[in-house]
Amino acid sequence: MISFRSLQIAFAAIAFLAQSGAISGASAQYPDRRVTFVVPYPAGGAADTIGRLLATKLSEAWKQPVVVENKSGGGGIVGNDYVAKAPGDGYTVLIGISQLVQAPNVGMKLPYDLFRDLLPVTQAALIAAVFAVPVQSPERTLEEFVRAAKRSSEPLSYGSYGTATTSHLYGELLKKKAGIEMTHVPYRGAAPLTNDLLGGQISAAFLEVATAAPQIAGGKIRALAIGGEKRSPLLPAIPTLAESGFAGFEAQGWIGVFVPAATPKEIVSKLDGELSRIIKSPEGTEQIKRIGLVPVGDGAEAFSAVLRQDFERWKNIAAESGVRVE
Repeated sequence: MISFRSLQIAFAAIAFLAQSGAISGASAQYPDRRVTFVVPYPAGGAADTIGRLLATKLSEAWKQPVVVENKSGGGGIVGNDYVAKAPGDGYTVLIGISQLVQAPNVGMKLPYDLFRDLLPVTQAALIAAVFAVPVQSPERTLEEFVRAAKRSSEPLSYGSYGTATTSHLYGELLKKKAGIEMTHVPYRGAAPLTNDLLGGQISAAFLEVATAAPQIAGGKIRALAIGGEKRSPLLPAIPTLAESGFAGFEAQGWIGVFVPAATPKEIVSKLDGELSRIIKSPEGTEQIKRIGLVPVGDGAEAFSAVLRQDFERWKNIAAESGVRVE
C-alpha cells in the first residue's frame, strides 16, 4: 500500500515538473506581451536616453511594445528596488547606473542587494567624468590647479551631481591624494552645476563627458583631466588623472541592463543577445556616441565581472575619500 507520505512526495514532484515545464514554455514564447524598461531617474538624463534608444530598437526587433517608465526617487533607489522585487519573467527590466555599486559602499541603507536580487544582462555604455574649470580660470593643467589650491588662502570649491555620486567621490579622493582643501557644493543635476561652473560661481567640477564635451568644444569651460583607465575617444586630447599624476580614478560610471534575480537564464540570454546586438550595431553605436557615451554591449558574463571589479574599486575609493551617507 502506498503511504500518505509517498503520495505527498509524488504530488510534489509532479508539481515541480509541471512548474518547470511552464517556465520553459514561457521562456520559449518570450516576449509575448509588453516589456517595461524601468529608468530610476527623471526623463532626459543619460540613462533615460539609453533606455529609450534600446526600447525602440528592441520593440522593432521583437514586434512587441517595449516602453520606458521613469520611477525616480531616493537617488535611484526607488526604481532599483521596484525591479529587484518584480516577478522574474523578463517583462520588467532595469536600466541602472554605477550608483548600484557605489551606494552600498558609502553606507546607504538599501532595501535590496545588488548581487542577490538583480542579474546583469549587458553593460550598455561607459560614462567618463571630466575635471573641468571655468574658461576664465588661469589653470591649464591639473598640476597647476593643485598648486593654486595649495596657495589659496581659502578652500577652492568644487561642484558635484549630489552627495555620494561619482563626481562627489572623485572630488573627495582628489582632495586626499593631492593634499588640498576644497569645499564640496552638491547640485541637483547637470544643468545648475554646469551653469555655475560657466559663471565661475564654483572653482571646478567633475562633469560627465556628455555634459562637458559641448562646453569644452565651445570654449566655455576647460578640461584638465578625465577619469577612467584610458582617454576618452570623445576627448582624446585630455589626459587621464593617472597620466596627470593621480592614480586611483580608474573606476568609471556606466549604464547597464538588469533583470530580477529569478529570471530564467533563457530569457536573460535572449535579452543579452538582442540588446548587445543593438548596442554594437553601426546605428546603435553612432547614436550612443552622439550623446557623449562610449558603447559597450559586452554581455552578461563580462558585465558580471565588471560589477565585481567595480564594487571593489568604489569600495576602495569610498574608504580613501571618507565619503559616508548615514
